[in-house]
Amino acid sequence: MPDRLSELTKRAKAAVDKPAALGPDIDLAQFAPTGSGKTELSDEDAANLLLAGVDLSGKGRGGSFVMSDDHVVSCSANIEGVELIPVTEALERYEWARELYWGLVPVDMDKYTAAAHLDLHDGYFIRALPGAKVTMPLQTCLYITTEGLRQHVHNIMIAEEGSELHIISGCATAPHLTRGLHIGISEFYVRKGATLSFTMIHKWAPDVAVRPRSAARVEEGGLFLSNYITLNPVKDLQSYPTVHLEGPEAVARLYSIIRGHPGNQIDLGGRVYLRHPGCRAEIVSRAITGGARITARGHLVGTSPGIKAHLECRGLILGGGALLAIPELEGHTEGVEMSHEAAVGKIAQEEIFYLMSRGLSEEEATSTIVRGFLTIDIPELPAPLKAEMDRAIEATDTHAM
Repeated sequence: MPDRLSELTKRAKAAVDKPAALGPDIDLAQFAPTGSGKTELSDEDAANLLLAGVDLSGKGRGGSFVMSDDHVVSCSANIEGVELIPVTEALERYEWARELYWGLVPVDMDKYTAAAHLDLHDGYFIRALPGAKVTMPLQTCLYITTEGLRQHVHNIMIAEEGSELHIISGCATAPHLTRGLHIGISEFYVRKGATLSFTMIHKWAPDVAVRPRSAARVEEGGLFLSNYITLNPVKDLQSYPTVHLEGPEAVARLYSIIRGHPGNQIDLGGRVYLRHPGCRAEIVSRAITGGARITARGHLVGTSPGIKAHLECRGLILGGGALLAIPELEGHTEGVEMSHEAAVGKIAQEEIFYLMSRGLSEEEATSTIVRGFLTIDIPELPAPLKAEMDRAIEATDTHAM
């Protein structure tokens, strides 16, 4: 195993200057590699994180992981059937965990993955044991409190055979902070017949850049559900997770809810490979420009007969900005069913007039329509996570548009 880690380090060092295939290039040297060492979060921090779906009291959660800058503040699970520990501890404890480390995301993908390996701060390791039904969501929090910090995180999540696991992840910056860089690597392993849902809510500062790098592997009969919500200002966000459906009847559903702000650059999407009969995939995005430049991508690759996949992108140009929808369908054999739907438009005036006739002001009518547009009906999403998503959408400042 040391030989494998040495090889990973060698590959990472060779990629330290490799630019990303997508998104503007970021000079890593402009950000500090270490934080202030803050290990206690204030009431102000707690209120701020609640807007990202993280309740520091742990109420309604099956466990919590909180990382402030480059330090793990807390990490514990309070229900049976799940293991939650820092990823650095998992790599020391389990040889098989080291095999999964960088097993799905190439360490030399670009300079961001290289930096995450060469200067890893920490991350979380979550594992649902075989057959465990962990219906109460676990929460994770990646928090930046130091101005200009470059945070490096690597997360590994495993739903063992026949298990069920639900995670809500809140990523945020402290109220006083304006600038920083978050690099987050996430690898998901969904075993045979398992379910893993992952809901991420972002609440960054206006001058923060974000570079998630994620991938998932789903085995026979497994379900991977990913919900990505970004409604607050963020300077530059680029994410393009890849899902590999590696067994018959495997399913992936990727949902993105995006609300831009003036000057933001947001590039989000996903790719799913459907390689076996009965595999199904859905990529759905809702985007409102709000003065931002938003790119919504989706790529479905069907290589086996009997697969079904759908891609849907809907956007509103509201408050200026631009929206670019890039749907891709790629079929490689007979017997695939693949479709896509993309639409970019504006709020219909008749809808506003109707709501105004019911007693709402024009501003209230517009806000109501926007919140309804951002709300997506997501199959298999547990009620607690649906409530968190609804709360995040309700809290967004639609009046500002």
